[in-house]
Parts: sequence; structure tokens; C-alpha cells
Amino acid sequence: MMKLSKMHKRLLALTAALPMAAMAQDATQAGTEQSTQQVAQQPVASGQLETVTVTAQRRAENIKEVPVSVSMLQHEKLDVILSGGQDVRVLAGKTPSLNVESSTGRVFPRFYIRGYGNADFSIFASQPVSLIYDDVVQENPILKGYPMFDLANIEVLRGPQGTLFGRNTPAGVVKFESAKPSLKGVEGYYNFSVASHGTTNVEGAANIPLSNEWALRVSTLRQHRDDYVANGFTDGRDSLDGYNEHAERVQVLYQPNGTFNALFNVHQRTTTGNSRLFQANIIKKGSNQLVDNFDERMVFTNGQNYQNLTTRGGSVRLSWDLGAVKLYSVTGYESIAEYNSRGDIDGGNPVYGPGVVPFQVETASVLPDLKQYTQEFRVESKKAGPLSWQAGVYYFDEDATGGSDNFNTAGARTSRVVSNQRNKAWAAFGSVNYAVTDALTVRGGLRYTNDKKDFQTIEATGTTLQGPSTINAERHKANWDLSATYAINPDVSAYARVATGFRAPSIGAPSASGPATIADAETITSYEAGIKADLLNRRARASLSIFDYDVKDQQLTVVGGNSNVTALINAEKTKGRGIEAEIEGFVTPDFKVSASTSYNYTKIQDPSLSVNKCAQCTVLDPLNAAGRVVIDGNALPQAPKWIVNLSARYNWPLAEGNLFVLTDWSYRSKVNFFLYEAKEFTGAPLTEGGLRVGYNWQGGKYEVAAFGRNITDQRRITGAIDFNNLTGFVNEPRQWGVQLKGLF
Repeated sequence: MMKLSKMHKRLLALTAALPMAAMAQDATQAGTEQSTQQVAQQPVASGQLETVTVTAQRRAENIKEVPVSVSMLQHEKLDVILSGGQDVRVLAGKTPSLNVESSTGRVFPRFYIRGYGNADFSIFASQPVSLIYDDVVQENPILKGYPMFDLANIEVLRGPQGTLFGRNTPAGVVKFESAKPSLKGVEGYYNFSVASHGTTNVEGAANIPLSNEWALRVSTLRQHRDDYVANGFTDGRDSLDGYNEHAERVQVLYQPNGTFNALFNVHQRTTTGNSRLFQANIIKKGSNQLVDNFDERMVFTNGQNYQNLTTRGGSVRLSWDLGAVKLYSVTGYESIAEYNSRGDIDGGNPVYGPGVVPFQVETASVLPDLKQYTQEFRVESKKAGPLSWQAGVYYFDEDATGGSDNFNTAGARTSRVVSNQRNKAWAAFGSVNYAVTDALTVRGGLRYTNDKKDFQTIEATGTTLQGPSTINAERHKANWDLSATYAINPDVSAYARVATGFRAPSIGAPSASGPATIADAETITSYEAGIKADLLNRRARASLSIFDYDVKDQQLTVVGGNSNVTALINAEKTKGRGIEAEIEGFVTPDFKVSASTSYNYTKIQDPSLSVNKCAQCTVLDPLNAAGRVVIDGNALPQAPKWIVNLSARYNWPLAEGNLFVLTDWSYRSKVNFFLYEAKEFTGAPLTEGGLRVGYNWQGGKYEVAAFGRNITDQRRITGAIDFNNLTGFVNEPRQWGVQLKGLF
């Protein structure tokens, strides 16, 4: 606690110093009476940063004026991290307080913001971080893995966002926005890369005006990786960890005049390949290090491993300018037509190991049918005076049927449990902004939500169903937020915010190993303050925020322990607090650097909570009289205290173009894999670096580059199975490649 107290003192000192420095700089400049908006509209000179526009409050605003801790990924930042065909997990640690991980591979990401997330791998799982793609909530975790291509930007909004966005957003929102059709002319891009392990990434888009009123944008993605991991139990040939992925998006814009437009969006995704590869006994007993003879390119599994996924969806976004107000309608439909993910969970075999594998575990998750329908109507005032407002209603309807299979050593299915969940929710929301003075703006928001789940187990073959076959849960809640933004001068603003959030009850599906479980609704109260600044005549930009939150009745997932089962529980309280800081700028017009960091402290506070302990690990927590592990006082799973990002880009004008070198590095500190703490199941700190050397010409129209990801080839255990042996899985290997891009 003393360390944190000192940190907060330093933070407060820095918070006070930053505006003072900016005001001293500003005093030497003419025209300090300009508004922030006018400053933002100035043209960008060489060595100046572009103004960043975000929609964190459902309006296009300068990031400096938004009373939310928010980060933006766009342009070259996105291209660099996606150059080798990476999936959405690559966002882990790329902005402050954001972690993304998965025990299922490319198709089932789990998001955490400020340490607050959910490790549940059930196909019916809910998460406190909402992912919104083109204004449509992607509620099921499998939908959250839709590939990233032809994107305008990604916004990461930290803290409760429930008064304006979707549902289940107490931790925050990750918001994807694709590039949109335009009536301006024919344009587009192509992007092709080849890399290690036979990896190819091909994407492109074409924008085609069809008339003065209609425009079409077609985007496509193709990704492939060869099988590069051998199975020593069978023939020893490379036969695992490859994938094939393709996704398409077609958008049509209809804009007959300046008062109405309609945007139609249809998209799909098809993925085949392998699920996560588990490797038995790769963790050194009594430590969190890999065994001395670890070989990431060799497994010894006697079961099958594959993954198939097909998703389809569409949306219609309409807007009307009615003079004093604007009216919006967003209709969304998402579906999963096929999902089957099968893996050898024990990571080896009971006869040949490696090491001791006490028993065979081979399972599959299946979700052959999911349909999600959403509808939002929103009306907002046009900013003509000190008062602005917006209000709306939201409806969500999800119908999902799926379950789990178990298999014997011969690969034959021994049991199947199938359930159906119907989830309906509706909400009414509104917010008001009022400019008290030219410098001070206050905001208040309110949302009322009603959420209902009806869960029923419809098949239990080869097993006796435990617990009830039907569960119903319904809750309603009003949430609110209050904030204020103060423009210290045209370049520096400070803000403070208090917000509440709500996540509806969650139901964990039954399996052959355990009954269905339910976790009651959770609520959060969050306090946040920060400062944002443009510095040195917009050659640099910085932001700093501090936050503190309490979660009541937090939904936690007990994973494994003494069997391959998940169970949902509620913790009486969870505490979280920390800091986030970002800075970027030009050292010279040709040398740009950026850095960001976050510190997240989380603590479970519930003396009554205990979980089953692992089969072979070294538990660090106390045991109660029943031999169960007491988790009171532990940090949340997958919640690194520190995340750090550094990047630098140097540009040399050469001939008719530019030669450049770019490097980027991300670091996260250790994490707990489970609710309890154990030596073997504490993920060691992970540092991954990237390098890119390239040449662009004709004003950036064409570019060729060589790149590397995880260039030091640091291998770390990023997840584990605890109920059988010391099974784990690791981060992605080093990758080298070349890339060609072009615009037309």
C-alpha cells in the first residue's frame, strides 16, 4: 500500500506540473483566446501531429475534449501489428490497461480492461468488456474474434461505458470502425505479405461510386499458415497449428441529399485449422519456467485437434438531419452457422507422456446455431448552443444452441450435453452536455436496462445431468455517470468522471463433469480523473489518468481445479485502481516516438471464497479446513500490474520516396492464470518486439517492407490446464516476413 501511495503522490505532482508547463509554453504564443476547436482545425505542418477524432460519446470529438480515458489505434500503428496475419489477440498490451487472451486460439478472445474481465471459456460466456464492430454489439465471445481488415480505426474506451454503448460494458469498450464507402471517386488498396511458417496475409478493398447517390465498398481478407508443429505420438510430421481464414465485407452507401443517408453492411467469416495446442508437462515443477527440453514445434497428443467456424451478419445504419436534431437507427444481425472446436486437453497421452499424464481428456465445444438481433434508435441535438443532448432506446435478442462433447482414447464420442439460451434485453438511455463557460463543460448520463435469460438443457447423452435443467434470470438496473471537462488553455484540458456500470446475470452451461451454474448481476462504481495536452505547438501529445473502482458481486469463473469444468461464482467485492499515461511526438520532423504505460492493482475481497486446488502445482495461497484454496486478497486472473509500450520511427528522404526504420516493443508483467496463486501457474513477464524496414514512394502510395514480430523469440507460458498435469500453451513464435502495399 505504501508503494501505491507514493506512486499516487508522484502522479498528482506530474498532473499538476503538466498544465503549468503547457501554460508557460502557451503564454509565449499569440492568439491564446482561440477555442480548442479552432486550434484543431489548423492545417498540419511537417512534424506536427494530426488531430485525433474519437466517438467515445457517440459524437465525433477531439480526443482532448472527451472526459474518458481513451486510446486510438489507426493508420501505421494498425498496419505494423497486423502485418503478419495476426488475429485480434495481437491487441493485448498495445494500449494501456488492455489485455486479450484465449485458450481456444483465434476464434474465442477474452478481453480485459484495467484487469477487469472474464476467463470463462463456455460458449454462453458473457464478458464485462464489450466489443462493438461498426456500431453493432458482438456479445458472444466467438463473435468478438472477427478479423481486423480495412479498418478506419480502433478505439479502446476504459471504464464503465453503459450510458451510451450497448450492454455489459462495466469494464469498457473496444470499438472497431471499418472504412466506409465514399461518393468521391474510385479508390482502394491492396496489401500482401508472406512470412515464416508459410504464413500469407492478403487483403484489399475497392471503393466504387455507382452514381451521384450510391457508392459501393468491397473488402476482403485471406490468411493462411502452414502446419508447422509435428506430433511425435503419430508420424512426427508437421501436421498441426496451421489455419485458413477468409472474411469479406460489402458496404453500400445511399446518400441522396445532405439530410439523409443509409449504409448497408453484409459480412462473413470462415475459419478452419487447429484449436489451441496444449502440451503436457512443459512447466518446470516449482517454477513458472518452461522445461529444459521444451520444443514448441513438437507435441505428443493421441487425440484430435481441429476448429471450424462460420459467421455471417449484416447491419443497416440510417440517419436523418431534421434541422434541430439528428435521428439515427442501427439495425444489426449476427449469426454463427457453424462452430466446432476440438482439442486434446491433457496435452499428451497416458502411455508415452511426456511425463505423467494421469488420464485422457479430449473435448469439443459446439455451437451450430446462434442468432443475434439488435436495434437502436437514437436522437441527438445539433450543437448550436451551450446545451446538447442525446437519447435513445436499445433492444437485444439472442438465441443460441450449443454444448460440449467428451471423447474416449479411441476418439469416439462418449457424452454430449446441449443447451439453449435465450437472452432478451432492452434499455433506455440519455445524456446531457452543458457548457457552463467557454472553458468548463459538464455532462451527465443515465441508462435503464432490463435483461432476461432463459436457459434450458435439451440433451444429455452418455451422462447423467447434474443440477436443474432449466434456469431463468431477470434483472433491471439504472446506471449513471457524471463528468466535467475544463480547458486550462487551448492546448490542455483536465477532466474528472464518476460512473456506474452493470452486467446482467450469467449462466454457465452444464457438462458431463458438472452442473449448470449461475452468477448474479455485478455492478461497478468507478472514479477517474485525467489530463490531456497538445504540447510544443502540436509536435507532441500526452495524456494521464488515475482511476479507482469497486465491483460488487463480481462474476468470477472457477476453471478446472480437480476436473475439466467451469463454475460461475460471485465475489463480494473487487477493488481496482491505477494509472494510465500516453505520450507521442516528433523529436524531429523525420523522427517520431511514442510511449505508453499503465499500472493496474486489483484485489478480490471476499473471505468466504475458496476454490478447488490444482492436481500437481505448488499453491501459494492458504487452504481452509476443507482443503480448498482461499482466494481472498488475490489479484484478478490475467490482470498484469504493468503494461508498457514503446515505438520509434525514423524516416530518410531518398530519391522520390522515403526509407524508414520502425521498431515497437510491448511489455506486460506477470499474471495469474487462475483465481488462486501457484508457482507454476503464474505467467512470467512477457516482452515482445517488432522491427520494420521499408521504402515508400509517390507520397506513400506504394510501400515495400521487411518486418519481424517477436524478434527476440521470447517464449512464455500464457495459459495452462491445472486439473491433470502441468499442461500449458505458449505465445506466438518469432516471425519474419516481407510486405507490399499499394493504393489506387
